[in-house]
Parts: sequence; C-alpha cells; structure tokens
Amino acid sequence: MPPSDLPEIRVGLAGFGPAGSFFHAPLIAATPGLRLAAVVTRDPARAERVRAEHPGADVVPAADDLWDRCDLVVIATPNRTHVPLATEALKAGLPVVVDKPLAGAAAEARDLVRLARDRGLMLTVFQNRRWDGDFLTLRRLLPELGEVHRFESRFERWRPVPKGGWRESGGPEEIGGTLYDLGSHLVDQALRLFGPVSQVYAETDVRRAGVRNDDDAFVALTHRSGTRSHLWMSAVAANLGPRFRVLGSRASYVKWGLDPQEERLRAGERPDAADFGPGRSSGAGTGWGAESSERWGTLGAEGDARPVPTEPGAYQRFYEGVVACLRDGAPPPVEPDGAAETIAVLEAAALSAARGQVVTLPDREE
Repeated sequence: MPPSDLPEIRVGLAGFGPAGSFFHAPLIAATPGLRLAAVVTRDPARAERVRAEHPGADVVPAADDLWDRCDLVVIATPNRTHVPLATEALKAGLPVVVDKPLAGAAAEARDLVRLARDRGLMLTVFQNRRWDGDFLTLRRLLPELGEVHRFESRFERWRPVPKGGWRESGGPEEIGGTLYDLGSHLVDQALRLFGPVSQVYAETDVRRAGVRNDDDAFVALTHRSGTRSHLWMSAVAANLGPRFRVLGSRASYVKWGLDPQEERLRAGERPDAADFGPGRSSGAGTGWGAESSERWGTLGAEGDARPVPTEPGAYQRFYEGVVACLRDGAPPPVEPDGAAETIAVLEAAALSAARGQVVTLPDREE
C-alpha cells in the first residue's frame, strides 16, 4: 500500500548515533502523520535507549530488516554508508530521507537522484539548517541589504581534545571531517541564498594529534551572481567568530551564536503540536525555536545598526514537508538535485585544498 493511502506513515530509522537519536527520532516522533516503527542498531546501550525513549519501535540489527516494517526509510548511519543504503532502500521500493552529506562524490549523488526519479520515489536530504532561525531571518532581510558583496558564515567549535570516532579518526574514506560535516550546511545555505557557483578555493588542515580528517577548513565561493561567500568550519577555534556577517550595498547583517534548536533537542526537548500546521507563529516570540532578544543580530551600517528579532527556528518543518510530499504530492522539503549540487561544491573544495588551486565548475552540472 503506498504511503499516501496509509493512516500513518511507518518510519524505519537506520542508525541511532547522535544524528539518529538527537535529531531524527525526536522529530519523527513529534510529527503528525509519522510513527517511528523500527530502529537499526547493534549497540546494546543504544538499543536500550530506543526502548526507553520510543517504546513502540522495534529494534532490529540490519537495515534490510526495515524494508517490510516501514513505508519510509531514514538513513542516519556513518557517511560512507549513505549511498549504498539509500540505493538498497530505493530498489526495495521505499522513499528515503538521507542525513547530510548525501554522498562523498557528485557522481554518486546524481546516480542516486536518477534512481529515485526512475523509480518514482521521494529522495530528500536532511539539510536541517535551512530551518535555523538566523538563516530564515537572513532570507527575509536580503532585500534590505541591497546587492550582497560578501557573505561570511561560520560553524566553529572549541574541541582541543578529540572526541574520537569515525568522523575524526576514520580517514578520508569515511567522508568525515569538518569540510563534509559542517561544510555541508554552510555550502547548502550559500547556494540557497546566492545561487550557483563558478569557482571554489579551499584550505583544509588537520590541527590535532590523532586526527586523520580535517578539523579546520576555509572555503571561498564565487557565485555566478557576483556574491562571494567565505565559509569557515573548525573544531579548534578558541575564539568564535560571528555566525553570519553579510555585507551588502545598503546595509549589513551581523549575527552571533548558533540556533538553539540543536541544544534543545540534545536536552530532550521536542516541538509540540502547537508548532505544526498553518496556525504556527511566523515571527519571533516564545515557543520552540524562539531565541532570546540578547542573541538577536543587527541590521544597518557602522554607527547606525538596530537589533532584528530572529525568526523562530523550525526543524519540524522538514518532516512536516516529508509528510506533505508522501501524502499530497508536494515537492520534497529538500530537492535532491540541490543536495547533489552541494556535494559538487564540496568535492571541488576538497580538490582545491589538495592542489592548492582555484577549481572552476562548469556552467551546468551533468
């Protein structure tokens, strides 16, 4: 029975690490029309967490145990497994959500997009930072900035002691490191704001002992629109820069601090029913995703800038969009072609860093 004919959509979640446990499972559980039916994990402690936090979900040892238990597959496993698992799920006739990054190479991403299109199945990517409050605010403010000359964006952390795990110590084959981890968000946001990229320059470094993947990176994008995006991502920033500094011909927008939704999800909070549907608030205020006034950014020019209320962040809109896509035929919340474009830019950035050269992208990706 197709998902659109079901009273609720049964979701199978592959992976219950940080992405699965802190982001996907809580948001799935909070979304009307979805039911977390099964979770893949072989880790006994994680299995106990699933049973405690999501008592209606089965715990299964392998992804192929999901195919008969669900109507939608969510892949939140290590990055190197995204493409093979998504391929298996699509071939099993199931729509798929893939955590970012979609793939390690643009060609793999495009092959996956073609497979989903050929099968008539939804494929979408969890680019949740499109629903950060500061990003939603910036999109609203773009007309007031005039022509944007430079877009500066940062995801910086101070983690001088490595945490371990595949992202840091697994090597390039794991598609870990800050470029593909944090850069997936930064590049995606830059593309959504300012369009396709013609040139990419990047620098990546490994700063900490015992780490094999990049933990400090910088990417410069030249958009065909003329805007330049400067993107920083780091695990070794002892003094954090602004989240956004956007310089336009009429004004600038400067914002410090990260969107609070990740912190709230990690603390066990979830959006509630009031945060879903057409009646939800579209302005700054109280409730899920709202930000206190002392964290608001400023709009204006030197000596004449005013605080601007931050739009409430809304990660719940992603899975709300998944339901609309499967039930009503709406577009997926993140178009897979756009996600493949993000991978093409990240791949070019990795090549640029390896060669120490600017990489030119073709006018049209095939």
